[in-house]
Amino acid sequence: MSSKPAVLFVCLHNAGRSQMAAGWLRHLAGDTVEVRSAGSEPADQINPVTVEAMREVGIDITGQTPAKLTWDTAEASDVIITMGCGDACPVFPGKRYEDWKLTDPAGQPLDVVRQVRDDIRARVQRLVGTIRP
Repeated sequence: MSSKPAVLFVCLHNAGRSQMAAGWLRHLAGDTVEVRSAGSEPADQINPVTVEAMREVGIDITGQTPAKLTWDTAEASDVIITMGCGDACPVFPGKRYEDWKLTDPAGQPLDVVRQVRDDIRARVQRLVGTIRP
């Protein structure tokens, strides 16, 4: 890993889990990590309930836009965290991979999305401890 590791969060729509994870990593690691997120089938917008759940903890993800997972983005990342992107997630030798089993916030009420948000925070905190230079 370089002095500034690149972490890619990937989920299906890049509208919930991966956006929350990216928001947490930006918040907890600051500019010590390059943060990326993408989806195998990106949505048109971030899930509004996800935005609200993150806003409750002081993190604004409204400026983010769901992005399509590309080969180049994955190849240029040091750590790839998958969250339900299925077979669309490319595999590159030498990359660190983690697969986080998380409830998909799509269509879920705010109380469920809060639980997902808090689970992601705990996982990102552990991740930060293992990737900081």
